[in-house]
Amino acid sequence: MENNFFDNGIDPISIENRINQIETGKVGFYSVGLYPASLAYNCAMQNMGENLLLSPRPGRKLLGAFPNESIEGMDQIHVERMLAMGSHKEGEETVNNKLSDLILRCELVILSANSKHIQSDLQEAIRLRIQLQRQRVVIACLAGSFCHDAVNNQSYVLCEKYQSLAFFSGFHRHGALRNPLDSFTANFTHPDALSAMLGARMLDKLSPNIQVSPGVHNLEAQYIKAAKNMASVFAGFGHTFHSDNQGLLPTLLTLLLNQCLDQAASVSMCRKDRIELYKNQPFSLTELGYGVQRIEAALIRDGDMEQVRDHTFSQLTAMVADVRGSMMYPQNGTPTRNFIAGQILAKNMKKFRRCPENIDEFIDWCETSGLKSGALEGLRSLEYWPQIIVSYSIPLHDASLINLLYMAIFAESEFKNNIFDVMADSRELTNYCQESVRPTHSRKYAEALNNLADPESIQLLVNSVISKNIISAQKKHSNSQILKSNTNIPSYIKTMKSIEGFFN
Repeated sequence: MENNFFDNGIDPISIENRINQIETGKVGFYSVGLYPASLAYNCAMQNMGENLLLSPRPGRKLLGAFPNESIEGMDQIHVERMLAMGSHKEGEETVNNKLSDLILRCELVILSANSKHIQSDLQEAIRLRIQLQRQRVVIACLAGSFCHDAVNNQSYVLCEKYQSLAFFSGFHRHGALRNPLDSFTANFTHPDALSAMLGARMLDKLSPNIQVSPGVHNLEAQYIKAAKNMASVFAGFGHTFHSDNQGLLPTLLTLLLNQCLDQAASVSMCRKDRIELYKNQPFSLTELGYGVQRIEAALIRDGDMEQVRDHTFSQLTAMVADVRGSMMYPQNGTPTRNFIAGQILAKNMKKFRRCPENIDEFIDWCETSGLKSGALEGLRSLEYWPQIIVSYSIPLHDASLINLLYMAIFAESEFKNNIFDVMADSRELTNYCQESVRPTHSRKYAEALNNLADPESIQLLVNSVISKNIISAQKKHSNSQILKSNTNIPSYIKTMKSIEGFFN
């Protein structure tokens, strides 16, 4: 899939004309849900929406994502401007814009559907670009969950399958974009630095309340969007279930943020275009606002230094703010929908003193509370989580809280008593947060220190002093051997063992 503002020509006059087309071009949003509709209202309110076009999904209304009470509180002038963005005249009749209209009239088209429709929408947009001879229209998405190939039973991030697909992401709360005094930041990411810069500029001009920065890390941005949606569910749970345990929340929320970023840094190493991403740019990434060109982490493995993570994307402030903001409980307004799902999980786990029996019961809890399951991208991503861990070689200790959330919903009932004990008890959960971030092999030594009466534990520590025997010691003394002699194993240790057994 080619997806660039420019063709391969080198004629300077043609390139100059193309730059001017982009500078005066329009942005289109196809499939207008709550987020693009709120953004459009902000643009109508702040800048009359002159550079923005909308196209609702066939059979749906432009304002259909808003509850009636929200529509009643909107300014009618701004609503009329929004309706004008989403329609055009055909003779004497006013009709809704279609995807083909956006591709004909815009230079940047953002496919706003969630994971249920995004792949078919993308295929249709690619087809229409060719049919309408508009191949230089750049296509972006904002889908915040993993995609799944039912034929091959594989899950993946869409921006990996379509490497040049742009990604637009920014944090907002319900109603915030309809506040004339509020503002938010966002990233527009595209693997080509110049396309990222031009696309971000187009979006940045839509409203003075919207600050959009460019970046080249589209795969990482989309992964983080999916990961933070899952993390937001856990954050909602933590804020609600442990509202009286304020000492736990900083640890919990910090770990959720760090693990989202560490996972994305592992995913970044899997990019097929990773070398070209840094070498074949028209200018340095520092020109886009990156502090340095590259940030990598390494580990010593078998005596050699091996690069295991690429954290370059973490310099994109709006991307990190998106994760952090989704886990915050607002002073005004409502949290994100995934956060609310976590609150519902907490209330029902307190009520029934157990984890949900399965995903269907959890969804029923959400729908009974008025939260539509179709809006919960975090749950959709969580369903594919075991495949994502394998696809991108994500270490378990970099995803321990998402693993815990997954097991609380999807695990067999035999594991859920211990999982509930961990999630419901602040001391158990704090211990889990502290211990689960250690790689499996490093926990052997901590467990050995707690079991000095066990000869095997003593032997493990003795062997660790002798550097040439470290590797053989790790092979001989498994976690289960050390733990057998201790009959009073805390729930958080049992849960970690269950998670390691399940995912390995």
